[in-house]
Amino acid sequence: MMMSFFDQFASPSFLGIPLIAIAIALPWILFPTPPSRWLNNRLITLQTWFINRFTNQLLMPLNAGGHKWALLFASLMVFLITINMLGLLPYTFTPTTQLSLNMGFAVPLWLATVIIGMRNQPTVALGHLLPEGTPLLLIPVLIIIETISLFIRPLALGVRLTANLTAGHLLIQLIATAVFVLLPMMPTVAILTATVLFLLTLLEVAVAMIQAYVFVLLLSLYLQENV
Repeated sequence: MMMSFFDQFASPSFLGIPLIAIAIALPWILFPTPPSRWLNNRLITLQTWFINRFTNQLLMPLNAGGHKWALLFASLMVFLITINMLGLLPYTFTPTTQLSLNMGFAVPLWLATVIIGMRNQPTVALGHLLPEGTPLLLIPVLIIIETISLFIRPLALGVRLTANLTAGHLLIQLIATAVFVLLPMMPTVAILTATVLFLLTLLEVAVAMIQAYVFVLLLSLYLQENV
């Protein structure tokens, strides 16, 4: 029974062909495209307002050099939110529960911020490895610790997104299973459990949006250190 709880995280396939590519490409089909008219409908207006507000808030601490990342950050944010939200629907697959996919997003983007810092301002970028005023005896130890923490950043990005979504999906499935088991024996307890399940689903909707925002926000903070 315990193994069946983790079957939802297995990449689906049809005739030996993995379907994760379709799960990744599907969100882009759902986005409304702006028409050529001057006046847009409510959905496109809401989408444009959300993207503008998010981009302004995210890029406010960055200088002009970091504003080149606006399109990438906004696209990644909308993409992650859409994938996470679609994964909450029944009989769907959430690609962001796969650590390999999240690391595929985290490692190249983190590495790009590090390379930009090393190319544009190598002294400042290397200065983050040694805090100012460090005692002489602690310099080698702190350099090693800061270097390790630097290379752990992409791993933390990928693991955080994977762990939060996986834990939420497992919890929803556990409580849903409990509702079906309790319904014939104790209907009152089953109704109370179903209420908890509904509230947990609302919480998971919030977690799906917050985790996507945190992922992009941390990338912007890494970029802020290097531009």
